[in-house]
Amino acid sequence: MGIDILLIIVAIVLLVVGFFGTFVPVLPGAPLAWFGLLAAFFSSYVKMSVVTLIICAVIAIFVSVADNIFPVAMTKQSGGSKAGTWGSTIGLVVGLFTGPWGILIGPFIGALIGEMVNDSSDMKKCLKAAFGAFKGFLLGTGLKMVAVAIFIWIFVACLLGGLKTNKEQIESDSRTTTIEQVQKI
Repeated sequence: MGIDILLIIVAIVLLVVGFFGTFVPVLPGAPLAWFGLLAAFFSSYVKMSVVTLIICAVIAIFVSVADNIFPVAMTKQSGGSKAGTWGSTIGLVVGLFTGPWGILIGPFIGALIGEMVNDSSDMKKCLKAAFGAFKGFLLGTGLKMVAVAIFIWIFVACLLGGLKTNKEQIESDSRTTTIEQVQKI
């Protein structure tokens, strides 16, 4: 019973840190959240199938790869450079220290500065590339957030289902014991 509670606590911590990892670039959000599901899987309080765990692993891998591809693809589609993509990432890191608006605006400003450093001769092109990098960042981040939110929902649903099953088992055991005690009298 003690290990089951420890596994649930580890799962909750990994899922929460994984959610923060969806917008903090140094944390691999979806993989951390998946490891939270994996920890929960081994607890007797959680009723989760192996198929669910495998599907979530595939989703975690997909969104992690897509998160790295979207900003680059959207920047290139908008005529931008690697400097715009790097600027977007650096802008996000700086934005983390300035609050929620910094997280949202930081990647755009960073991409714009990156594009201006790369080639400041055409401001319209810099703005277009910065918007492309920003759209790629939002798409990748949004995809990770949705995936991790679904992982959290799966965890809660499986935990509640497992607790209900355990409670029913305990009640069934106590009724059986009561009937056996009455029959002995």
